[in-house]
Amino acid sequence: MDLLLVFDYIGTFVFAISGTLTAAEKRLDFFGATVIGFVTAVGGGTLRDMMLGDLPVAWMQNLNYFWLIIAGVAVTIIFRKHVMQLKRTLFLFDTIGIAVFTILGLKKALLLNIDPPLAVMMGLSSAVVGGVIRDTLCNEVPLIFHREIYATACIAGALIYLLLNYLGVPEAICELSTVVSIIAIRIVVVRFNIALPRLIMKE
Repeated sequence: MDLLLVFDYIGTFVFAISGTLTAAEKRLDFFGATVIGFVTAVGGGTLRDMMLGDLPVAWMQNLNYFWLIIAGVAVTIIFRKHVMQLKRTLFLFDTIGIAVFTILGLKKALLLNIDPPLAVMMGLSSAVVGGVIRDTLCNEVPLIFHREIYATACIAGALIYLLLNYLGVPEAICELSTVVSIIAIRIVVVRFNIALPRLIMKE
């Protein structure tokens, strides 16, 4: 099985858990938790595919995504206390997820002859839109609009991929470098509490 597909599955599963945990914190019922789990896991990819005109969207062409999301929701509901204790592990998998979703969206757009700047936007959409929808539905300010460096890490990784690809670096190395760079940026900024400056409007 393709390594990127494996990571895609892992990211989908973990994003479903992330969405369900958020729903649990908001005291939603089982149906609400399932909906939030679904939109978190596939929201970004769905918007990307619709914007690219690649229909039906990817998760509707592969039933594995459906079952992974159901499994993520079920595991979270049944083992919520244990899942909460694995927050650091979930952070790592979540970071792997956004890294892989970034490169998957970027490559898909490039294959459809989308210009590189817009392809970067498609990669970013794949990675973060699900979380934006999750937070919006749960009445939270989306994570990417906080000071924490999240979307910026995805953009940086996508640009690294484009640069290496332009220089003729083998595809596998381009992909690995992109994933590693996004993971490294996220770990460093969280570890050292690095953030973008706030926008403050003075009267």
